[in-house]
Amino acid sequence: MKRERGIALLLVMWLTMLLAAVVGTFALTAQMEKLQGRTLSRGVVAEQAARAGVEYALTRLTETDPKRRWLPDGRPYDWAFGDTSVRIEVIDESGKVDLNAADVDLLTRLFTVVGVDQAAAGDIAAAIADWRDADDLTQPQGGAEDPAYASAGLAWGAKDAQFDTVAEVEQVLGMTPAIYAKVAPLLTVYSGQARPDPNFAASEVLQALGEDPEPILARRKARVPSPEDAFLGGGSGTYSIDSRARLPNGRQAILRVVVRAGIGTVPGSSYTALRWEQGASASR
Repeated sequence: MKRERGIALLLVMWLTMLLAAVVGTFALTAQMEKLQGRTLSRGVVAEQAARAGVEYALTRLTETDPKRRWLPDGRPYDWAFGDTSVRIEVIDESGKVDLNAADVDLLTRLFTVVGVDQAAAGDIAAAIADWRDADDLTQPQGGAEDPAYASAGLAWGAKDAQFDTVAEVEQVLGMTPAIYAKVAPLLTVYSGQARPDPNFAASEVLQALGEDPEPILARRKARVPSPEDAFLGGGSGTYSIDSRARLPNGRQAILRVVVRAGIGTVPGSSYTALRWEQGASASR
């Protein structure tokens, strides 16, 4: 009898430990799901705040009052969306170098400004011109048509058509990831202008245009409207917008888009999205 009672006691203890482990597992799982849900909800809040920043920027860009109008020249604007702080930067696409419209000389100067040596800069610029033109003749400055790509061991040749995206320039002969990383923010395929608008251009583009960037950038950095700003208006209507939302707990969301203002393709939308890239970072 004593032996049987001992065995029963062991079984009860074993079952108690097993139930405790099961309950503990459920509790841990519930806690993890709670934390995951909280993280996801915060991420959604931050993402929506960043998107709200894009929407708000478009309303400020079209303000009729010059004192309230935002300028799409890259200067930062801070905006409070509830308890979320949002920093927004807008650059008019007309302030960038258009891959389909800029001539070889301007492209060469741009590559030189970002640190490419003169010879390589000229070769890449000419290769860009050969990529987008419809013929199979190389540029007077050099360039690259199909035979040059074959000689380099590449499986493709010159497109002989316009660039559809900025990222497409990575396929041009002579372009490297390092050069692309420097020049991509300065390029566009949306302006259609042979010469960028210096009012909205970055420092490197201003230098490529032969402008002195210091006084222009100083005015933007001051973030105080000047008499010249009143005459600029809202730009071309096609913008790169960088919207960064930060929650009080440190959770962040980043939204980088290229949009064309006006009636969008989605019903009720005030713009058409041409490029959409988003990311997030957890709270610290």
